[in-house]
Amino acid sequence: MIISRNPYNGEEIAQIKEYTKADIDKALDLADNTFKSWKNTTFKHRSDLMMKAAAELKKNKAEYAKMITLEMGKPISQAIAEIEKCAWVCEYYAENAEQQLSNEVIKTDADKSYVSYEPIGVVLAVMPWNYPFWQVFRFAAPALMAGNIGVLKHASNVMQSAENIQKVFERAGFPKGCFQNLPISSSKVEGILRDKRVKAATLTGSKPAGSSVASIAGEEIKKTVLELGGSNALVVFKDANIEESVKTCVQARFQNTGQSCIAGKRLILHEDIAEEFLESFSQQVRELKTGDPLEEETYIGVLAREDLAEDLEKQVKDSVKKGAKIVLGGKRDGTYFEPTIISNVSKEMPIFKEETFGPAISVSTFKEDQEAVDLVNYSDFGLGVSIFTDNEKNAEKLVSMFDDGAVFVNELVKSDPRLPFGGTKISGYGRELSEHGIREFMNRKTVYFHSFK
Repeated sequence: MIISRNPYNGEEIAQIKEYTKADIDKALDLADNTFKSWKNTTFKHRSDLMMKAAAELKKNKAEYAKMITLEMGKPISQAIAEIEKCAWVCEYYAENAEQQLSNEVIKTDADKSYVSYEPIGVVLAVMPWNYPFWQVFRFAAPALMAGNIGVLKHASNVMQSAENIQKVFERAGFPKGCFQNLPISSSKVEGILRDKRVKAATLTGSKPAGSSVASIAGEEIKKTVLELGGSNALVVFKDANIEESVKTCVQARFQNTGQSCIAGKRLILHEDIAEEFLESFSQQVRELKTGDPLEEETYIGVLAREDLAEDLEKQVKDSVKKGAKIVLGGKRDGTYFEPTIISNVSKEMPIFKEETFGPAISVSTFKEDQEAVDLVNYSDFGLGVSIFTDNEKNAEKLVSMFDDGAVFVNELVKSDPRLPFGGTKISGYGRELSEHGIREFMNRKTVYFHSFK
């Protein structure tokens, strides 16, 4: 039995019966059989259904958002925004998938030659709790529009959200078996991944989880896409617009109570503006409203589990022992962790080297551009970096110097259905979203016509 608990008050929300081996076999059979007919449906048919899924998300966003908040503590206004973003990705692929997967004509010595994009079958999605709807929909919308089938192994603390996602597709009219939630523990992932009916896997999560899935899939020669977190830097140059940069950096770090792969976790300031910036930044962080995640005004809620708060507390304390200084916050109460700013941070401290999953940010300074680049690239992660400057020419020069999968100038790193999303180094490989994402789980088939006439 899988227990769902409210991290804000500790109350039990539900008990979910875990699938048996027989249940899993039945689900995979259904998925495999559904693929045989689903892959032959028209883009028009799939598009109509996906638009209905978008409409369902918009119509019942309050219902779905409330469950997100109850299960993992996301402030309700941010949970509603997450549902709305899911509707957007459904609409995006409903409108663009056919063109993105159209035959790519290539001139050769053949009478006709082209690349066609064909679905590969059942894809296993192993997904995390921090964006329980969005992480799934950014996989599911392109996968289903491409003619593939989705089976979901969601995080154990958001199992009711997982059920709701399946409900969205069922209410929209998708055939039974097109998308199924599998309420299972992590121990059953290997068996599913090794099953011949499953053709590929996508995972968003930790490095150990990604390494495990990639290893198993590698043995089975199955495609994987991995998004394994990040330690994004927010680099503020001396010519930046301080007022606007502060506002953006506060949002980049503290939305979703800091529990985001692409959150800006390392604030790297030019020493000439560091004092001014940090004073304004600290003041705005102090003003963030904390409290019950179900209240509309709440911006900082609780962490999804108490062990996550304990991990963050240890990273902060260990960094302070090494010489870091707490500017603001630093205290924990159960699942609640105060919005925290830590200065005088060097690159060897846990708060800089490791991924911090919660409302705490490290502050370091630099003198020269290259020093800032070196600090950013020192990380083992490579998901994204934000740089703040009014010098566009210099920003263009800097872009290629960063190792990350994304560089955002004067903006927080964010996922957008129109742009590819993914990282480098231990942040994973492969891309989600845009035409790059929808093509990840396709058979790129070379077609060559020659006439003897």
